[in-house]
Amino acid sequence: MNLPSASSTKTAASRILVWDAPVRVFHWLLVLCFSVAYLTAESEPWEQVHVTAGYTLAGLVVFRLLWGVVGSYHAQFRHFLRGPAAVLGYLRSLWRREPQHYTGHNPAGAVAILLLLGLGAALSVSGWAMDVERGGEAVEELHEVLANLMLGVVLVHLAGVISGSLLHHENLVRAMVTGYKSGAAAEAIAGSRRWVAVLLLVAVLVFWWLQWQGGSAFVEELHHTGIE
Repeated sequence: MNLPSASSTKTAASRILVWDAPVRVFHWLLVLCFSVAYLTAESEPWEQVHVTAGYTLAGLVVFRLLWGVVGSYHAQFRHFLRGPAAVLGYLRSLWRREPQHYTGHNPAGAVAILLLLGLGAALSVSGWAMDVERGGEAVEELHEVLANLMLGVVLVHLAGVISGSLLHHENLVRAMVTGYKSGAAAEAIAGSRRWVAVLLLVAVLVFWWLQWQGGSAFVEELHHTGIE
């Protein structure tokens, strides 16, 4: 499969499978975990929920980094990361209301993905440092700044999804649910890799179950490990 080129209009009317199941499950779990972690950040009674969501987010980031290397075509970083010229060109096409169409992630969306993964990783590390009582107030302030930066990226990403959906006349949110978008038949992925998505979901659910069954035992173990 060749790297799809951009065009000012969609070159095919057929609906093809673009997003595999692991990408879609990862996406919505990331939305859930970040939302829960952000909303419970200042609530002491919900601290265990916050910590659980935070560690889950960390695991999701690791998974997406791995899947960006071994996943299906449109999930791989090498097939959607482009240089600054491509990003600027795409943004200019939006401004002209002649949007370049990409079957997979567009260049601006790719930047958002990198920022979300990077901020998610930094949030996880700073959250762990707070959990093991390292870094003091400086780490707490950094963690808060990172969380707000990530929220900002999320909001910009949402604005991009909405504007992209309107300009392309294509529901991008639905595409991340079903996996299907408009594109040339040659750009479709061969399979959905549902078994990987099932394993990812089971791993997350088992982690959550262990957290609630064992109280904060897992977090306490991380705490002791960090101190030692």
